[in-house]
Parts: sequence; C-alpha cells; structure tokens
Amino acid sequence: MKICVLGAGAWGTALAIHLGKLHPTKLWARNSGHVSGMNKAQSNPLYLGDFKFPPLLEVSNDFSAALSDIDLIVCAVPTSGFRQILKSINEINQSALVIWANKGLEQGSAKLPHEIAFEELGDSKRTNRHWGVITGPSFAAELVRSLPTALTLASTSKKTTMLAANIFHHDNLRVYTSHDVVGASVGGALKNVIAIASGISDGMGFGNNARAALITRGLAEISRFGSYLGANQDTFSGLAGSGDLVLTCTGEYSRNREVGLQLAKGQPLKTILKNLGHVAEGVFTATEVIRRIDNTEIEMPITSEVNNVIQFGKSPKDAVLDLLDRSIKPEI
Repeated sequence: MKICVLGAGAWGTALAIHLGKLHPTKLWARNSGHVSGMNKAQSNPLYLGDFKFPPLLEVSNDFSAALSDIDLIVCAVPTSGFRQILKSINEINQSALVIWANKGLEQGSAKLPHEIAFEELGDSKRTNRHWGVITGPSFAAELVRSLPTALTLASTSKKTTMLAANIFHHDNLRVYTSHDVVGASVGGALKNVIAIASGISDGMGFGNNARAALITRGLAEISRFGSYLGANQDTFSGLAGSGDLVLTCTGEYSRNREVGLQLAKGQPLKTILKNLGHVAEGVFTATEVIRRIDNTEIEMPITSEVNNVIQFGKSPKDAVLDLLDRSIKPEI
C-alpha cells in the first residue's frame, strides 16, 4: 500500500511518520524551503520538533510526483485549501481513496469537508470513487511520542472504511470505524468553536464549573447542528464528538483553546493568530456556522457569542455573562 500525505503541518507530519513506519509514504509540502529543511533534518523542526522520519517516509514539494502510483491519499491541509487540493488531485490521480484529517467549515460557503468532497470528487454511489475522514481526540506531539491514541475513521463504503482503518491501525494508534461521515465532519469542526469559548472562560478565571458547563452545552449545540445535517446522534457520544471536544477544550496543546485564553487577556485576534504559528480552524468556523444556521430555528448561543467576540469585538467577559443571563430553558 503506497500512501501520500498532503500537508506538512504538525498533524500531517505526525500522520506521515505513523504511516511511514509500515508503508511507503510520501509527505508533500508546498514550500520548497520547508521541504529542503525537512530532508536535511529528517524531521519537521518548523512544526513538530526533532521527531525523526522513518526510512519509508519521503518528503517532496512535487505535487504530481507525490501523487503518482499512490493507493491512499491523506489530506491534512487547512480547510481553506481543501477544495483546491481536491481539484488538483482529480487532475492527477482519479482512483486513489481520499481520507482527510482537516476540521472546519469552508470560508464563504459554510460547507463542511464532506460536502466539498461530494462536490469535487463526486457522489461515491455513482462514481465508485470513495472518500472519508479520520478524526477524534488527537494531538500530533502525543501521536509521534507513541502515546496511546484512539481515532474514528468514517468513509463512504464499508469496504474502504476497513481498508483505510487497517492502514492506520497499528502501534499506539487504535482506530474505530464508522459510516457517519457527516457526524464525524460536524464533530471535528464545531468542537474548535467550543474550545475557544472554553479558553475564554479559563482565561477569565471562571473555574472548572464554567468549563464543564460550556463543554456539556457545547456538545448539545454540536448535536443540534449535526441533526440538522442528518448526522447519526450516536456519533457525538463517541471519539469524533465528545472525545474530541473534551480534549480540545482542556488540552495544553489546543490551538483553539489558546486563542480563547489570549482573547481573555485582551490580545487582538490578529496578534494571536500571528503568534500562534498554526491554523486555528475555530476562528473561521464560528462565523461560517452562524452563516449556515441563519434563517433556521437552530439555537447555538455559545457559538454565537464566540462569533460576537471574534467578528464584532465583543468583550469576552460580556459574552460569558450574557450566556449566564439567558432565560431558563429545558436542558434537553
């Protein structure tokens, strides 16, 4: 099985290192200087420190060469570049299974990765070109340190789900299978928004009670949005839902939580994102979710307040206090 991982950020590199332990794997990055540095160091010091590449892992900035004679393509580019990557894949390799690892909504269209894949790769029921997502509670630095990790892999067919799952499932990584591509995409995207809210709360010193409430009510919002799109509600009680949400809202490596922490300190968003050095998908996702639920009856108050802070400069403290001041409602 020959694999290509597109995107040499922290998570793409971690997946490439993991896959390259057993399979011939190519890691593609757009920037030639970045690739040159990785080839020289045999690691990715820019995004993942000095974790060494396995012998079966090659690094390239030649997109066509990276995709030639490949059986599995793993997309780990930011969601903002996902559509163009799929278009480029179609020009070179129209047969390989595509699994993505990015989490978010596309800016402007408010579409989730599975909707973009449907538009660019086609309806798998008609084309027999299958695609899916790998998601769940995971930090790159822990995967490459061989710490126990469990993820969910969902795709458009049972056969390809098992095929891809078996490729990822080894060493410290356990893979669970699912056929709910919609739910897996929703859980992975929206948890980043709730993580920003959690970071704001922690940064304001509001304590453990507030964080637990935000996580719990945040999961309710994710489930509500997922139900609207036809997701299986059971997905949100698993790794792709509550598992990923809890980790992102509490973990020290969480980029989106860090955005919230810095917002609570009064830092401007542009400064935060510049200093972060990585993509924080929740910043753009919040705005797109609000766009998506406009003119519907879906209530997402936490997401709405995060968007108010990010998009309209609302005070983080006022956002939290306004959430507390909402009228009494049934919990379910």
